[in-house]
Amino acid sequence: MKWVKSIGRILGWLLLALALLAAGAEALASLQSGAWKPIAFGQVWYDIHKESLAVAQPAVQRYLHPAIWDALIVSILLWPAWSVALIPAVVLLLLCRKKRKNRSFA
Repeated sequence: MKWVKSIGRILGWLLLALALLAAGAEALASLQSGAWKPIAFGQVWYDIHKESLAVAQPAVQRYLHPAIWDALIVSILLWPAWSVALIPAVVLLLLCRKKRKNRSFA
């Protein structure tokens, strides 16, 4: 079970680094345009691999439920990209943190 927490910590740190990179890209784009412009997660997904985004919608609607795509997935696609990586990073790092040894002074 110790290896599961190690993998969780590694994945958490990688997601945190990804969130920081996305926040940096958003800040840089905002500085270049002169106005605050958040980068949506859906835009990042589209830029990386548009075919998988196009396949995801019918797959979710057909095999899960159409309301899941409309109510949940679309709203997540509109979130800033850094927040989509930051939330699971924080959860993983909190759940998989090392326990502190009790150090009491007698």
